[in-house]
Amino acid sequence: MSTMMHRPSRTSEAQGVGIGLRHAHYGAFMDAPPPVGWVEVHSENYFGDGGYDLHVLETVRRDLPVSLHGVGLGLGSAAPLDDTHLTRLQRLVERIEPALVSEHLCWGATPHAALHDLLPMPLTQASLDHLCARVARMQDTLRRRVLIENVSTYVRFRDDTLGETAFLAELARRTGCGVLLDVNNLYVNQCNHGEDALAAMAALPREVVGELHLAGHRVTAAAVIDDHGSRVAPEVWALYEAALRRFGAVPTLIEWDTGVPPLDVLLDEARLARECMTRMAHDRLASVQVRT
Repeated sequence: MSTMMHRPSRTSEAQGVGIGLRHAHYGAFMDAPPPVGWVEVHSENYFGDGGYDLHVLETVRRDLPVSLHGVGLGLGSAAPLDDTHLTRLQRLVERIEPALVSEHLCWGATPHAALHDLLPMPLTQASLDHLCARVARMQDTLRRRVLIENVSTYVRFRDDTLGETAFLAELARRTGCGVLLDVNNLYVNQCNHGEDALAAMAALPREVVGELHLAGHRVTAAAVIDDHGSRVAPEVWALYEAALRRFGAVPTLIEWDTGVPPLDVLLDEARLARECMTRMAHDRLASVQVRT
């Protein structure tokens, strides 16, 4: 298991419901923090040593916990791990002192090119060994636990020997990492591959899930597409309730990356998630009281 040193945040840990900090809403965040528990940003957008983006992030960080969500490291790639990328991430972590740091269960690079996509990995023992070594190196470099996210996929491999969440559970056991469980991705994969989203949740130990994602998707004749471009669908809200019942009040993010709407729309989605979280907490308490 990787040895890690945990660094404290400048503010409280991420709790409740957060939203993505997007350029279109910088002005609102700079005027006054909106009523959210925390914010998430894509790490790679803040790798520079200066500029307005980093200025905004550092200003927001004074008031709100920040989650750094990576989209470009490609932990599962066969190509050597990008030392420059990892060093830049380390510098950003030291600068921002985030509440959470996450990456994806995917590959995205060859020895000759970065493909700029979150491509699915074969879910095999060989892939697991490969990923364990790279996650351990990431955690040792950052000196903290990281969360690894399940991804939406449009293919599965004939050689797969594990389900995706069983793979993540074993990855967490061997490296000490956590899991960022994207509920919308579970639903997309259920639609596209006939997988059972509830069974996928059941394959994860309760204690390994450190964050939940909610997002919209697009239904086409060919497949359900994880485009993060609309409100959360009713079917995904239902799965979110199931996730809260299993994992508890895990910090939850509203993701919206395509056609980013006015801030009020994101805040309304965050309100719905908070209400769901509160309702599930009350149900859990009532269930405990009935048993006692």
